[in-house]
Amino acid sequence: MTLDTDWVRAQFPAFAEPSLQGQAFFENAGGSYTCQPVIDRLFRFYTQRKVQPYAPYAASTLGGAEMDEARSRMAAILGVAENELSFGPSTTQNTYVLAQAFGEMMQPGEAIVVTNQDHEANTGPWRRLAERGIEVREWCVDTETGALNPDDLEDLLDENVRLVCFPHCSNVVGQINPVVEITALAHAAGAFVCVDGVSYAPHGFADVGALGPDIYLFSAYKTYGPHQGLVVIRRALGELLPNQGHVFNGGSLYKRFTPAGPDHAQVAACAGMADYVDAFYAHHIGGDAAPAGRAAIVHDLMRDHETALLQPLLDAVKDRNSVRLIGPAEANGRAPTVALALNRPGEEVAADLAGHGIMAGGGDFYAGRALTAMGVDMDKGVLRLSFTHYTQKAEIDQLLTALDAVL
Repeated sequence: MTLDTDWVRAQFPAFAEPSLQGQAFFENAGGSYTCQPVIDRLFRFYTQRKVQPYAPYAASTLGGAEMDEARSRMAAILGVAENELSFGPSTTQNTYVLAQAFGEMMQPGEAIVVTNQDHEANTGPWRRLAERGIEVREWCVDTETGALNPDDLEDLLDENVRLVCFPHCSNVVGQINPVVEITALAHAAGAFVCVDGVSYAPHGFADVGALGPDIYLFSAYKTYGPHQGLVVIRRALGELLPNQGHVFNGGSLYKRFTPAGPDHAQVAACAGMADYVDAFYAHHIGGDAAPAGRAAIVHDLMRDHETALLQPLLDAVKDRNSVRLIGPAEANGRAPTVALALNRPGEEVAADLAGHGIMAGGGDFYAGRALTAMGVDMDKGVLRLSFTHYTQKAEIDQLLTALDAVL
């Protein structure tokens, strides 16, 4: 089945915005456009429900119900229990809170595994546990490909490892890691698993329940929603970790890891992401299906469309003498996040592309450890070109023409 990009783009007001006409958006890895259902829910909350929720008067009751709806529907899409999903101000903040909880639970001499493929959000907070006497072991990327080899992880695992942290896919390498396989290895060694899904989730929500990790994090502002971090913490682990919230919230699984009160309006607006998935499914498929099943079909349609657009871009850059493509040159098995190391700073090239109507970014994208390991000149960084399912072939053609002009 072919994805209907005209319908998709009609769900995103940015594509009808006069100030954005003629510009092609290729920095989606930094944050996606917002879909109309999220905007509608956010506007309604701020205009009709902007009161303390869960009180017995109508505006408050309705506000609380919308927050509960967001948690319930997004948890169903992710294949987990409603109280296993928490909202926080960002994925970085959510990871930091979880690291504090593990730091309280673990003993000096116990170990965690992190990677140098990660965005700093899912490696920095865990690495700081070394200050508490926790051993930090690094699972390193292949310096040529940027890939993580599960065989290398096996060499790091023993009875002292309590947690393995890795990305679903890197925000510069793009390769999709085998979450099920890695999770099984870690669980067999008696370790919990934390997966950073920030760079994967924009390309289709994962069935976290089927993948199996104990923690899965991603950011709503990269999945067409508001600026919130969503984190799945499976019950067995959530009840084991020390409470990080207010003392009176210690008995609530989804409040235990939210030290500050939630942003009521943005939590409620996250239900708009579920609205979008349901509308997408109804338009392209129709009929009945469980939420996780609908999301899986939507995921596959998004990925098929992205993969078809990605391969021509990879083919266009992989053999250029002045360009080093970071990550695999085959679209299957990678996200449409393409980092290029060039002979001049990525930010400069991004600025040149802006003159051709291409919105892209340059720098290290908080992935300095991965880029350094691969020998990238950090004074130059990389040019990053990233898109998602609402991108059309004409925009890829516009990008390729622009790259020919500036490289």
